[in-house]
Formats: sequence, C-alpha cells, structure tokens
Amino acid sequence: MDALAIIPARYASERFPAKALARDTGKPLIQHVVEAAQACDAIDRVVVATDDERIASAVSSFGTESVMTRADHDNGTSRLAEAAWTLDLRPDTIVVNIQGDEPEIEPAAVDGAIALLESSACDMATAAAPILSRADHLDPNVVKVVLDRNSRALYFSRAPIPYPRTLGVTPLRHIGLYVYRCDFLERYADLPSTPLEKAERLEQLRALEHGHTIGVHLTDAAWSGIDTPEQYAAFVERWTARER
Repeated sequence: MDALAIIPARYASERFPAKALARDTGKPLIQHVVEAAQACDAIDRVVVATDDERIASAVSSFGTESVMTRADHDNGTSRLAEAAWTLDLRPDTIVVNIQGDEPEIEPAAVDGAIALLESSACDMATAAAPILSRADHLDPNVVKVVLDRNSRALYFSRAPIPYPRTLGVTPLRHIGLYVYRCDFLERYADLPSTPLEKAERLEQLRALEHGHTIGVHLTDAAWSGIDTPEQYAAFVERWTARER
C-alpha cells in the first residue's frame, strides 16, 4: 500500500525562526525535505502542512502541494491530524510524518518504518539507529529509545537510557519520523496530553502513556535534524561537498 507523506513546517521555530525558508544551498530547506520524501519508494504523494503563507508560496514555487493549518498546534502530529482532516483522507490511509527540518532523511529507513506498520499490529511505527558515541548517549538533544523483545518501544527519553551500568546493550537513537493510519492519527490528536510527554517534551510519549503501541524499525541510518543556525550551516557544508 502506498503512503502519503505530510511534512509539518511552521515559520516561528524557537531556535531558528524561518528555517524552512533558509536557502544557502540555492533551495529552501523545505524543498530538500520534500525531495527526500519523494525519493521513498513507498510514498506516492507529498504534502506540506504549514501555518504561514510564505512557506506555502515557497512550496508552490517548486511544484509541491501544501495545506494551511492553524498556528496554535502543540506538536507536529496535531498539525498532521488537521491536515489529514482537510485532505479528507480515508481512515486506512497510511500517513508518514516527516519532520520539516530533516533534509537528510534516508528513504530506505522511511520505507522500512512503513513496511513495519503494514506488517504488524502496532498503532504507529517509527525508526531508531545505534548510538555510537558516549557524547550522543549523554546529550539531551539526542532522544533515546528502549525496546521490548518484539521491537516495540518501551520508553523514549532525553536521558541516557539504558543506563550504562554494564556492557552488552547498545543504546538506540530515536529517528524522528512517524507512520500511522489516518484513523489512529485522528485518535491521537484527541488524546489529552500526558505528564511524561510534558516532562520530556516528546510527543510520542502521549501514545505510550495512553496504552498504544509503537513499533520501531532498526536501521544504520542516523541523520540529524536541523534545530539551530549552526546545524544548518553544517548541513550546507555537507550538501555543497556532495554537489562538487
């Protein structure tokens, strides 16, 4: 079953305002994300969900569909739910949430998460990759996940989990993409926010705290999103080197 990717992109990012429109590569950042989503074999449609006409105009300039949403959403999944309602999607439509600040997302990892949702009884799916450095394990900006024996998420945290008391367990970095069917996406948006979600500032914990299951596709891909101007500058440097 083919999937629809919806990319949430807001203008007023706290640490990097207007980052979706940053264009030091000659393309706006949001275009890089759209092109990465279009490279996924299992995705047959890409839509940008935004709260700002400037982003919608930029998206239109490179021939991609957009949908306007409210500005007051508390997370990207809530914005996606409004976009899905506006697009009048079927309940069984598979929707992929690809963050609007992840231009280096790897298509194979996205396709793997989609396949996991299709083949399992999980309510939603995501992806994770091994953490290979102690610095990343301790970094609160690197979200960690621990799994059960069926590769379902037990917990996500900014803390270094599992605690490295003994060797033999490789910590996992959560990769911030989500896959759901449209009916679950709409149910998620109606769930009240939860204490752990607020404490960690991680939207996926809302699903776990309400008893829903999250399957985790394991991959070696470990790209990073862009939260700051410094991270964007590093992306521009990598992109320029690849284009030479």
